[in-house]
Amino acid sequence: MPKKNKLTCKTGLKTNIIKKAVFDREVKLCKKLAKENKGKCGWGKCKDCGVIPFLYKLHKGKLLEKPSEIKKAKYKIINPVIR
Repeated sequence: MPKKNKLTCKTGLKTNIIKKAVFDREVKLCKKLAKENKGKCGWGKCKDCGVIPFLYKLHKGKLLEKPSEIKKAKYKIINPVIR
């Protein structure tokens, strides 16, 4: 009997699942909503949000797992907007 591959969050991880234009559009939307709503949107508060790490996974093919990586990615995108 063949061994089944275990499904994990890293299974099939590759770059450009979403195109750069989609990535950029979604990041722009995050920035806009964060600015308009002082660090929150319909999905919740920016500091707790998983959208940015998810976009990184789908576009850049990189899974952000460490809290420091996630914080750095969010800071780079959101913090300049909500200051």
